[in-house]
Amino acid sequence: MRLPLQWLGVAPFFIFALMFLILPTFYLVVGAFQNDQGEFTFANIGALFQPSILAAYWISIRVSLASAVLGALAGLAISIAIVRGGLPRWVRSTTMTFSGVASNFAGVPLAFAFLATLGRLGLVTVLLRTWFDINIYALGFNILSFAGLTLTYLFFQIPLMVVIITPAIDGLKKEWGEAAATLGATQFQYWRMVVIPVLWPSFLGTVILLFANAFGAIATAYALTGSSLNIVPILLYAQIRGDVLHNPHLGYALAFGMIVVTGLANIFYIWFRVRSERWLK
Repeated sequence: MRLPLQWLGVAPFFIFALMFLILPTFYLVVGAFQNDQGEFTFANIGALFQPSILAAYWISIRVSLASAVLGALAGLAISIAIVRGGLPRWVRSTTMTFSGVASNFAGVPLAFAFLATLGRLGLVTVLLRTWFDINIYALGFNILSFAGLTLTYLFFQIPLMVVIITPAIDGLKKEWGEAAATLGATQFQYWRMVVIPVLWPSFLGTVILLFANAFGAIATAYALTGSSLNIVPILLYAQIRGDVLHNPHLGYALAFGMIVVTGLANIFYIWFRVRSERWLK
């Protein structure tokens, strides 16, 4: 039986997914349930319930949730403004282009940009201190902290929200607003009873996607805070890089825990996405 030639076009995708996603994930899951001798064990999974590791997961969840919610709210406001705010057309095209680039701007360059801007000797920090006599560090701000990392994550979370939620806002039919106005509904009633219920599944789904996006980020967090903020990706990196904390199987277990969290997040995202598409078709 000959396979259709169309399959050759998608073959590179399946090969790439198998080599760099499916097989590594399978290797991590298997390693999480093995000891150094290759024997089956639950000891690595049990080690995840140590207070320090649970604290790392809790910090990661808080940072991810805070950046996801704040990024989703800000991105939603921007998307509504450029789609339904009556702004010039070039504003939308410029915003969408920037969002597409900024949503992928992370890692060491992003960490350096924020240190150069809001670090102790950053440009904005120095200008605020010089021109307005405001010392943000004396007021309690610290770029190497929970608030600082959340603020840094917002740089790519907000644009990602704009990119994802804008098609959903585009899907709001003009006829719905006209029908609501014909029936005597005010703008507030139209948004509360039509727009928000329709956009709510898309909004929640995107919040979950942003959460998963932040939960797995390591390059930005490590370049920005080093080991001063004990989040799961940094703890995982410490377990597998070969230093004094070297315990690869515990690292596999940490990765397995991250896979479970992000997997559940993506399942909920897909569920909310399916619900929203019923209305936006």
